[in-house]
Amino acid sequence: MNESLGSWQDIEAISDSYHLMSDLVINHCSSRSAWFDNFIKGEGQGSDFFFTALPDDALSEVVRPRTSPLLKEVETGQGKKYVWCTFSHDQVDFDFRNPEVLKAFTSIIKQYLDAGVKIFRLDAIAFLWKIPGTSSINLPQTHEVVRLFRTLIEAADPSAIIITETNIPNTQNLTYFGNANEAHGIYNFSLPPLLLNTLLTGNCLYLKRWLMSMPPPQDGTMYFNFIASHDGIGLRPAEGLLSDEEINKLVHTVENFGGKISWRTADTGEQKAYEMNISLYDAMQGTVNGKDQWNFERFICAHAIMFALEGIPGIYIHSLLGTQNDYQKLVNTHHNRSINRHRREEKALAEALNDDSLHHGKVLSTLKYLLNIRISKPRFHPNATQFTLHLGLQLFGFWRQSKNRAQSIFCISNISDQPIELPLSELNLIVTDNWVELISHTEITDLTETILLTPYQTVWISNS
Repeated sequence: MNESLGSWQDIEAISDSYHLMSDLVINHCSSRSAWFDNFIKGEGQGSDFFFTALPDDALSEVVRPRTSPLLKEVETGQGKKYVWCTFSHDQVDFDFRNPEVLKAFTSIIKQYLDAGVKIFRLDAIAFLWKIPGTSSINLPQTHEVVRLFRTLIEAADPSAIIITETNIPNTQNLTYFGNANEAHGIYNFSLPPLLLNTLLTGNCLYLKRWLMSMPPPQDGTMYFNFIASHDGIGLRPAEGLLSDEEINKLVHTVENFGGKISWRTADTGEQKAYEMNISLYDAMQGTVNGKDQWNFERFICAHAIMFALEGIPGIYIHSLLGTQNDYQKLVNTHHNRSINRHRREEKALAEALNDDSLHHGKVLSTLKYLLNIRISKPRFHPNATQFTLHLGLQLFGFWRQSKNRAQSIFCISNISDQPIELPLSELNLIVTDNWVELISHTEITDLTETILLTPYQTVWISNS
């Protein structure tokens, strides 16, 4: 632990007031860690913790998110070794075939639980188990480890939950629910690229198709919805959902908005876009046709959709603050992901939030307003029923219904840069109920009227 940042007592104090979520970096660790130092020396804890292979092993099928060489040559006290690096050479992969590695992580998990951590994010878990001659991703042994950790964590604290972070194609991602015996929640990785594509093209076809195909999570499981994070907007989860033409158009638009693209080597040997690195606010500067005046409205629309979807929303702090691209940090680090990892000084942040000429304070207050509505409505329960609506390609909508079917919310967004009419007769508004639009607090008295939605406006229509 970096003592300049705090102590375990501070973590425990935070857990007294909040449900604390912690990242469990389980696939790899830093090449500057004490464990890897011991690996190089060939003695002490960690000396046999890391996965090694040989350059002439069958590694051509290994699926990776990077273009760098898979193996890192290291001189150790026991001679030359080739360490497996799924991501980069400063992140060295563990060897879970060794029971001592499993025991070490079990101890770490117990320490987290004792400090008050209730939610575990399993970082890059899909790559955990490696076997030369295979893809070394989503192997059965990886799922077995997830089931084991769930059993151990629930035995120690039945209220604790696991969320798997698996930046992979959608059908593979869904397997981490298991039979409701693996992850309690899975990162909904297809949502960010599909929602961005929807708002930049003004066409919800692909988002709607995907939403209709998604299985409702079993009780006790949920989708962890997000549209921005400290990493980029992954494109692998869009594979099979967006055409190559749509992905290329999305990549080109993000580059025009000042973003960067990170690449991977596909199994064919070609370079393919892996993720788009850009702040979400800057990604919403315009459409595929160029920049426009709807940046703020488009950004809020994206979050209004996410907040209402089946599951639990996760919000990146830089989205709450409307942070823009950090080009200086990008220059300093030469890492594309740095563009969306701006560090804010407290005084400068306070000044920005209080400056009415800037968008930051308006973003924060608007998102908090929408979240407070969501929190107050049981119809937004993570497992409340969801039906996709068919309102054309410029109106994206879905219907959430409470488990007892007594309460409904119709969540509809104009995802275009033009005003669009919404005929209320197209919705299942029961005539004997009283209806209200929650965001504007407007009563709806005529169920046959047509509402004009301004560009990127969202309405949440609910019975009271």
